[in-house]
Amino acid sequence: MLCVIAAAVVIGSLYLSYRGFQDEVFIEIAKGTGTRHMASELTNAGVIRYRWQFLVARAIRPSTRLQAGEYRFANTASVMTVFDRIARGDIYYHEITIPEGSNIFDIPAIVGESGIITPGACTKAARNTKIISDLDPQATSLEGYLFPSTYRITRSTTADKLVQMMVDQFRKEWKRLAAGRDLDVHRTVTLASLVEKETAVPAERPEVASVYRNRLRTGMKLDCDPTTIYAALLDNRYRGTIYKSDLESDNPYNTYRNSGLPPGPIANPGVASLKAAMSPAETDYLFFVAKPDGSGGHNFSATYAAHERAVEEYRSGQSKAGTPR
Repeated sequence: MLCVIAAAVVIGSLYLSYRGFQDEVFIEIAKGTGTRHMASELTNAGVIRYRWQFLVARAIRPSTRLQAGEYRFANTASVMTVFDRIARGDIYYHEITIPEGSNIFDIPAIVGESGIITPGACTKAARNTKIISDLDPQATSLEGYLFPSTYRITRSTTADKLVQMMVDQFRKEWKRLAAGRDLDVHRTVTLASLVEKETAVPAERPEVASVYRNRLRTGMKLDCDPTTIYAALLDNRYRGTIYKSDLESDNPYNTYRNSGLPPGPIANPGVASLKAAMSPAETDYLFFVAKPDGSGGHNFSATYAAHERAVEEYRSGQSKAGTPR
């Protein structure tokens, strides 16, 4: 009878809530960690009261697979609750969101905010062109191939692993979008990056792409402001706005001085911009300028005279709004 009572008390203790820590606790369970070592870690961290309790839980459920990973404990919990969390792999992830149009100067800063991967490590990893060389042997960095999305990482995720995740996501999207089409990856992604940086209005991205395609066909310089900014970033001289010296820069990314597309992407485009670069709208547009209404949209023109009128309309709207030209 006493044995039955003792067993009931032991098992009952596994369902009593406990918290022996003040702030949240993170425990990294490596692959191959044994139950005894796991029990010790949980006890030392104050997640459970006694090491033997976890061993009893294991004895009750001997065939349960306990999963490796990082676990976060912030609330009171019973031993069985903790055991069940580890059994179902309730791993703690940090989410990092990379917005569309981010470049290799923006991404390290965003990633660095996680406190897991340093900006320097991210910058270095973004230079590893070997992981994209089969698709783009011309790539000098992973610019354009770090697909904008939300990524979940743990505190053991390295910069190289995160970058690989982003490139893998690009490959997945490219395969889906370019299925059955013979496209030059380097040129398409480069064009898509210009489109991405020029407009935030998805509906007009095919029109922006058509302007650049038409200019390329006629031999006109692209005169793309974002490429001039990117050139200044590469030269470590961007001052928050475009100056005359930036427009006159000989940097190959400056499309005010150099004909054709820049040497490579200037940002990481999303799906809408990739689609636009793959299938530009059929237009005769050669120019575009922002609308004066602040909508983020643009007025498109086929002739320089019409473009001048659109520019004047924009300047007039800015003046009425009290915004310096």
